[in-house]
Amino acid sequence: MSSQMRRIALARRPSGLPVPEDFALKEAPMPAPGAGEVLVEVTHLSLDPYMRGRMDDAGSYAASVDINGTMVGQGVGRVIASRDEAFAEGDLVTGMTGWASHAALPAQGLRKLDDRLPPTTALGVLGMPGFTAWTGLRDFGRPKAGETLAVAAATGPVGSLVGQLAKAAGLRTVAIAGGAEKCRLASERFGFDAAIDHRACVGASALREAIAAEAPDGIDIYWENTGGKVLEAVMPLMNTHGRIPICGTIAWYGGADGTEDRLPKVWRSILVKRLSVNGFIIFDHWDGYPAFLEEMTPRVAAGDISFLEDVAQGLENAPAAFISMLTGGNTGKQIVQLA
Repeated sequence: MSSQMRRIALARRPSGLPVPEDFALKEAPMPAPGAGEVLVEVTHLSLDPYMRGRMDDAGSYAASVDINGTMVGQGVGRVIASRDEAFAEGDLVTGMTGWASHAALPAQGLRKLDDRLPPTTALGVLGMPGFTAWTGLRDFGRPKAGETLAVAAATGPVGSLVGQLAKAAGLRTVAIAGGAEKCRLASERFGFDAAIDHRACVGASALREAIAAEAPDGIDIYWENTGGKVLEAVMPLMNTHGRIPICGTIAWYGGADGTEDRLPKVWRSILVKRLSVNGFIIFDHWDGYPAFLEEMTPRVAAGDISFLEDVAQGLENAPAAFISMLTGGNTGKQIVQLA
């Protein structure tokens, strides 16, 4: 075993979108597991938009990453040393490893994986993104057959599953994605009834017209992943008693784009249309994760659920992949393969 590990540290706090100089690749002594801990050699890392918020020194639902601290995140890997009887060398596990080649973690925070499925599914379709889609649509979208659902960032790991679950429940599904290729994937791979390229629409008004043409009866559920122009386009199309689960606002992660100047109009729409707008953080719902796995694992294993993964190679390339993801450069779940 090597005496050194590698990690990606937060070098400084970003202003707007992160840049490469906000990260640093560092070496450190290999950690030794203490009593009740397991040493994991990480093979794959998950990159997720929420990590941008953890780079700021601001109050939020989770603690900020310290300067020189390892970037947070979930990973999968193999146990190479164990001081807990529940895990043995060679076990495939997932846990909050951070952006690192190795991690010594409490055994109680790890989950053993079924190696009959690709381990990366634990980071995407059967991990936090999949659980987010399943929980948010069920609890806050409250879909009913015959309704219309619109999904922002529709080919991402959350949006693509939201669309598939809604379609299976008998809804008309409208994908909003960035670029012709992502729209093709939304229709052909994920089964959306319609797909709209927001990049081909100059301004919110043009995008609204395009969405309205595919949702002639209005929108009953808008799954919010982006904010920005898409939100501005969708709001006037919402039906009375519509629902908006707010999962993310990635369009604003790099700074404001002017849409907040229209807040009074948005707020009034919520009132007069009696909309249910629910912000939710999946960390509040982990007690439902076993039920999610019980329902979705067989469907994924049988090929009934489609998913895409965008895999970058090498820990040193995690920052570039993360920066690209925040501006829509990925196709599917963004993962970094280490080994």
